[in-house]
Amino acid sequence: MINMYEVSETNEMIEHENLDVRTITLGISLLDCIDSDLVALNEKIYEKITRVAKDLVSTGRDIEKEFGIPIVNKRISITPISLVGSAACRCPEDFVTIARTLDRAAQTVGVNFIGGYSALVSKGMTKSEEYLIRSIPQALAETERICSSVNVGSTRTGINMDAVRLCGEIVKATAEATKDRDSLGCAKLVVFCNAPDDNPFMAGAFLGVTEADAVINVGVSGPGVVKKALEKVRGKGFEELCETIKKTAFKVTRVGQLVAGEASKRMGIPFGIVDLSLAPTPAIGDSVAEILEEIGLERVGAPGTTAALAMLNDQVKKGGVMASSYVGGLSGAFIPVSEDQGMIDAVNVGSLTLEKLEAMTCVCSVGLDMIAIPGKTKASTIAGIIADEMAIGMVNQKTTAVRLIPVIGKDVGETAEFGGLLGYAPIIPVNEFGCDTFISRKGRIPAPIHSFKN
Repeated sequence: MINMYEVSETNEMIEHENLDVRTITLGISLLDCIDSDLVALNEKIYEKITRVAKDLVSTGRDIEKEFGIPIVNKRISITPISLVGSAACRCPEDFVTIARTLDRAAQTVGVNFIGGYSALVSKGMTKSEEYLIRSIPQALAETERICSSVNVGSTRTGINMDAVRLCGEIVKATAEATKDRDSLGCAKLVVFCNAPDDNPFMAGAFLGVTEADAVINVGVSGPGVVKKALEKVRGKGFEELCETIKKTAFKVTRVGQLVAGEASKRMGIPFGIVDLSLAPTPAIGDSVAEILEEIGLERVGAPGTTAALAMLNDQVKKGGVMASSYVGGLSGAFIPVSEDQGMIDAVNVGSLTLEKLEAMTCVCSVGLDMIAIPGKTKASTIAGIIADEMAIGMVNQKTTAVRLIPVIGKDVGETAEFGGLLGYAPIIPVNEFGCDTFISRKGRIPAPIHSFKN
């Protein structure tokens, strides 16, 4: 039963502590749209998305009004387009026509992003998948709402280094293609290891082939709520600290479960998962970095940061998993630099570096996220950074990702502006020693020994 105190407490979280449902993401399978004729394929894709998602935005708004819970984004994820377009696309430009169709469909139904312009190539690459990857710079430059991802590694298959090398080149080409907007295209491109099939958060969302024809996934977020709760246990021991995080994560996730259930019932579409990740925004008081500083760090990046983040991530999962029938996606703590004011401040004062961020990714949900680097950074260096992050995910049996933004024409000491939820970011220095010989090797890094579990 919910008592009046809990209702009042939830209202306080929403009004003063930035509690919100970050996204309702409608997953739509496009497998039944596959056609060898490119024109017919595009028509089928547009028709299905606009039909299935026609009530998504209005349903979200109705739930917001009735329950008083902010739902920041309504989004769509789709079957990886490299699979959907394989029978019809004979070159990268063919895939770009699908990107334009997706963008038009997203505009028609009123969502701000559609994810799934993706390829899954952790063990090898078909010609179709290579075409899609090579089309990404043009696709992201010519559209507004498309988000793209490439899964290049997994614990079971190892790391496809040919794909890693290609992705380094594609990130750099995407930066060049969108250099008039501070290389914004790269903010919509994620390279994954162990990508989950049910992630509702952009830019890495896609609908896995094991999913239903349509499904509702919800992402909740409450860094401000967690920080406020921790202010009440200053000076207490780790037991009280952990209990407070768990209880708060439970309450936050219950809000997501409520919204997911309502959206599922009203749209007649099955409920998939709640992703209980702590996803920050540039808004003051909505920062994962500030939670870590409230735990006891002078600045995020100081010694102890990785341990504090590991504890936070674990307690969020322990509390949240009891609050929902199905928890999935990424579920933990995000550390995107441009989207977290505390992270931005830490970079500016010198406490947070690329190397420390990489260490933190060993224990958090995602990886090197929304990090602006000098535009002169070589493609091979970007590939090397991707390879490092993929290795962390592969060996630790977890999802890791890279969303680097080489801002063309800018260097360390300057700032890149992305706008909206994507925020802004100071340019972080990158180790300039080369890794060209390593990256130029062909083939894949084998899966680790502990991957053999059959």
